[in-house]
Amino acid sequence: MASDFSALLLNCQVPTMNALETFHIQDGRCIIVFAYDVGASIQIEEAEQRITATKERGRIKRKRPAPEYFDYHPPPLRITQELDPISLGAHHTIPTVETVLYDFGGVMVIYQVPLAGPFASLLSLSEALYENALLLENTLRHVQSLLITLGATIEKPNISEFVEDYAIFHIFSTHPTLNLSQFVSQHGTLVSQILRCEDQPLSDQEIHDATTSQIAFGTQDLTLIDWNAALMIGQEMDDVRAVLEFANVELVERRFLDHQLDEALDEAYGALTQESRHGFRWPGSSDANLRRIAGMQVDSAILFERVTNTLKLFGDQYLARVSRLASQRFHLQSWDTSILRKLNTLDNLYDKMAGQTGNRRMEILEWIIIILIAISILLPFIPGFPGY
Repeated sequence: MASDFSALLLNCQVPTMNALETFHIQDGRCIIVFAYDVGASIQIEEAEQRITATKERGRIKRKRPAPEYFDYHPPPLRITQELDPISLGAHHTIPTVETVLYDFGGVMVIYQVPLAGPFASLLSLSEALYENALLLENTLRHVQSLLITLGATIEKPNISEFVEDYAIFHIFSTHPTLNLSQFVSQHGTLVSQILRCEDQPLSDQEIHDATTSQIAFGTQDLTLIDWNAALMIGQEMDDVRAVLEFANVELVERRFLDHQLDEALDEAYGALTQESRHGFRWPGSSDANLRRIAGMQVDSAILFERVTNTLKLFGDQYLARVSRLASQRFHLQSWDTSILRKLNTLDNLYDKMAGQTGNRRMEILEWIIIILIAISILLPFIPGFPGY
């Protein structure tokens, strides 16, 4: 009787997580994004003339009505080139690579990997993508070759040491069809592992944090955004993908700008303390430092404005929410606060240096006037001086 009761309990058990996670991906793509800063600006029109590969001006492919001004300003240049497939464990990239050029000097390199099979197989792909040295090496070589092709169309060409990589797992269709309203509650453990490249089960707090940034427009789509990767389920989601891709470009530009401002502050502070240690300096001796610091101020302010104003999302409330979620995940607001604070500090240091230079000139002018007055007083007492 006891064995029969145990068998009855076994048959009535709630399905395990493994049973819930056995759905298959029929069609999907993994979009792997690498974002760089390669210069102060790119002349997009001239760059388009130099590129012989397949190219187009990037526009948001919208499936929802939106105002005319909702788009990139100016549109970036998207280039598609053939490339040998790159092995990523059991997966391979498709034999093409996309490159997107932005007028503010940002470059995005995109690889795609076809997805099909058990949903759980995405975990091994996620682990293979994390800090993948082969992909990074191929991407850097591709960007270096691109800079040679673009030549003078790039102002102040220099590949920044900062790079942002990001993976977007886009599932078009599954078998069986998913109930997206219950997807996170049923598959949250595995989803969090995929998003965070962790082969070990995560805590409840970590699962909640990894899956909390989710958004959907209808009942047939869902987007989960995390700091390292995103998961999209549904058809016709190119606009959401574009917002996520651009958020990574924004992040790498903010990292680069923050580092650039750190160097400018160190240089400005060094110049200011050096002048304070010297008792006398000739007028104009600080002009070179002032011009250099002023140039850094202008370059940083222009880059900040270009990056933050390139993609206009006003009027499309859904994509604006997607952008806001991505910004929160990437802490873009914190980067903005840091950048604005450093711009203000650099401006204050510039004012102090300019004030010191102005005071020094006034002091020298005052001494010149005193000397001239003293000479005019002494001249009558000099015997034989002409005119006296």
